[in-house]
Amino acid sequence: MPKPSAIDGLTPEQRTQFESELIKRNFKDYTGLVEFLATSGLEISRSSAYRHGSKLQRRLQNVRNSTEAARLIAEAAPDDADLRSAAVISLVQSELFDVMVALQDLDEAKPGERVGLLKECARSVLDMTKASVLQKKWQQDIERQMRQQLSEEMDKVAKDEGVSEQGRLRMREALGMVV
Repeated sequence: MPKPSAIDGLTPEQRTQFESELIKRNFKDYTGLVEFLATSGLEISRSSAYRHGSKLQRRLQNVRNSTEAARLIAEAAPDDADLRSAAVISLVQSELFDVMVALQDLDEAKPGERVGLLKECARSVLDMTKASVLQKKWQQDIERQMRQQLSEEMDKVAKDEGVSEQGRLRMREALGMVV
């Protein structure tokens, strides 16, 4: 089992100072970062700082990406067809995938623990897949009901206006409403 990272031994205040400085330096100049931290009494190797910085940078980027995706979804997708739920399901599935990849890189866990964690993750993926399938089925049902309602309304109006059965059929075909 690998020895714990120097970062793991930091107090919450020291860790906050380290990560704040890392972000301020835009995840660059690790030599300068280590020297700066040494003046504050924190002895961290450049490689430990870099490993932690890489992980933190990935996490922050994932949060930014998820936040941006959620914002775009909220702006672009009215929730009439429950599109936000579909988007949330998709984001959670993506996050579960990232967790499963991270589990593969987890060196500290014993093989039995890893299997248990992967099993829990797989169960979550299964639940998300079921939710996704049910959401899509619900959306298709709503769309079918809306097309049926629209077709019936259009047919009624066309009939009241004296349009022949053949004309109403051609209208439904042109609008993709043949049921």
